[in-house]
Amino acid sequence: MNHDWLMGLLGGGLIGTSAAIFLLMNGKIMGASGLIGGLVDKSGMGNWLERSAWIAGLFLVPAIMTLIWGVKPTNITSNIPVIIVAGLFVGIGTRIANGCTSGHGICGISRLSFRGIVATVFYIGAGGLTVVIFKHALGII
Repeated sequence: MNHDWLMGLLGGGLIGTSAAIFLLMNGKIMGASGLIGGLVDKSGMGNWLERSAWIAGLFLVPAIMTLIWGVKPTNITSNIPVIIVAGLFVGIGTRIANGCTSGHGICGISRLSFRGIVATVFYIGAGGLTVVIFKHALGII
């Protein structure tokens, strides 16, 4: 039996718990782009330790899980320039939308934020359209 859904459920539960703890401890919404942006532009230095620990967890936990369970296959392209351009577009999009999937999708929707719901609908739609165009129509990815 495939247990990918269980790992997704567990991961989503951990992210939601992390968001709730961050909100309760800091009174602020947890969003990866906002946490990183606050360190980069120095506006979030009041809680830099919590921000740094959360961001470190984004990198360390997957690395530890990979050591324990090994590398899992993905559907990502092996075209490095496409990955770089996609990453840049995601970064630009998070700045334009004033948030990312964790801020709008997890925290915004759970708070019934109209702005978070609208942003999530648009970025999920844009992601689906991008896959249709670049994978199915153009064959780039």
